[in-house]
Amino acid sequence: MKTKTGHPTPNPATHQGPIDWRRLVEWLHHDGVISLEEAQRTITRCSQAESAQHPMLRLASVSMRRSSDQKPLDVEALTQWLALRAGLDYLRIDPIKVDVGKVADVMSAAYAERHRVLPVQVTPIEVIVATSEPFVTDWVSEVERQSRRSVRRVLANPQDIQKFTAEFFALAKSVRSAQKSGSSSGGTSFEQLVELGKSNKQLDANDQGVVQVVDWLWQYAFDQRASDIHLEPRREQGVIRFRIDGVLHPVYQMPMGVLTAMTARIKLLGRMDVVEKRRPQDGRIKTRNPRGDEVEMRISTLPTAFGEKMVMRIFDPDNAVKDLDALGFMPHDAQRWETLVKRPHGIILVTGPTGSGKTTTLYSTLKRVATEEVNVSTVEDPIEMIEPSFNQTQVQPQLDFNFAEGLRALMRQDPDIIMVGEIRDLQTAEMAVQAALTGHLVFSTLHTNDAPSAITRLMELGIPPYLINATVLGVLAQRLVRTLCSQCKVRDEAATREALTEVVKPWQINGDYKPYKPVGCVDCRMTGFMGRMGLYELLVVSEAFKDKVSREPNIDALRRQAVNDGMRPLRLAGTLRVAEGLTVMSEVLTSTPPL
Repeated sequence: MKTKTGHPTPNPATHQGPIDWRRLVEWLHHDGVISLEEAQRTITRCSQAESAQHPMLRLASVSMRRSSDQKPLDVEALTQWLALRAGLDYLRIDPIKVDVGKVADVMSAAYAERHRVLPVQVTPIEVIVATSEPFVTDWVSEVERQSRRSVRRVLANPQDIQKFTAEFFALAKSVRSAQKSGSSSGGTSFEQLVELGKSNKQLDANDQGVVQVVDWLWQYAFDQRASDIHLEPRREQGVIRFRIDGVLHPVYQMPMGVLTAMTARIKLLGRMDVVEKRRPQDGRIKTRNPRGDEVEMRISTLPTAFGEKMVMRIFDPDNAVKDLDALGFMPHDAQRWETLVKRPHGIILVTGPTGSGKTTTLYSTLKRVATEEVNVSTVEDPIEMIEPSFNQTQVQPQLDFNFAEGLRALMRQDPDIIMVGEIRDLQTAEMAVQAALTGHLVFSTLHTNDAPSAITRLMELGIPPYLINATVLGVLAQRLVRTLCSQCKVRDEAATREALTEVVKPWQINGDYKPYKPVGCVDCRMTGFMGRMGLYELLVVSEAFKDKVSREPNIDALRRQAVNDGMRPLRLAGTLRVAEGLTVMSEVLTSTPPL
């Protein structure tokens, strides 16, 4: 049997050896992926110049069009097609799910590069190896003999194999190099074991291997969109985890000696006391991401049973200043918030738990109001991000310079707009009230479950109702929820408008209704979610609300009046986002208080 081009029907079962681009074009045409005209055009274009590229990369560069929908065939599409034809599983390599240490134990970097293969998972009985040459198998028996495990091949993008081969083996080499520089002991531990005959030499924070591992860690975190990096000492080894879209992911397991040296290196760069390991410390580092943008990292250490734990919070400049739509404000609340922040004086509060995005909301808002005509001053603990258009001050408790003292000092600095990091006590609350009464616009945060609770919290601190009425303009409560991956989400046919309405009674879900559900794809690491968005509950203080504060200052009465004034509760805001197909109800229910 022959194909339309006159060549014998391609049969991958009988094919042996490396693939070439001409054979791939024949197979693509035979399978109906591309038309005869597209096959001829591709052969003409690829024949014009020889190239050392992998055949799939070469074909992707000429922008072949799929006959069914005329979409271009990129490397991933070609890899998926070839995996199906060769009878192998397709794999998009997720570096977070690869145990780099075990990978480097299976084969050498030179061996991996020579055969264009990369081990991606090692279990007690098998090694999963990614390859870009599905019909080259002469290396399999050798790897099975050396590893004493069976080999299961999967097909992966040749670009990914080349990239991660270099990265994984370089990292493993740096870790081994760091280990050789000192012992594998982990420093101070409540269960410190004295091992006779072993060196107690500690790793040097400036050792080249340690430097390379720390550099890799930061670049890796930036690539993976991590918001936090956790370095956690355990009994046997250290663990590195990244928080991505609000969820922690294990990334790497380090020998304790290397983790201790990494912690010392980062403390050194963050201008922290490297020797002091018995008390918590704070520091900050400024570096650059792969795009060349400056990135702030806030560092915190904490002594634990097995050593010093470190958390680095990453403040990406792309996330620091966003418009209201990008933050997740719906038009109803965006317009009311814009009106609120243009008021000349008063107090505006942002509430929510730690990690709910309060800092991003405040910085984005302040950035828009910080014009040449006004003086914007902040007092923070600590300064989250350096912003050139603000005058930022950090509290220093050891010098008796707290929020109240900082606010008192700012009042003598001719400010127009003041941001206080957090109102924690009566003294700070009183200073914020005084600042608002003397003609300043004051922004601050509180830790409460919802917006009306902020009013009762001020009362609990000792602020009388008449001063609250005279100064507080509004309260914004917020939460963060994961958003559905736009690449793989599908319509949720089982969800009904009635089911959503039941959750938010007595409100009704009107307008568009198109709920989706997560599926999972390679882009979202099979989670079904990509990125996060804010849910907002905006209470604007009206005359009727002030009357409730004076006459009936209980939380239920305040909440009812706020709703009558136009406040949409957090759960309602989340449900509306579900109806728009941006998130799912489970995310909303776990992150918002009940109605």
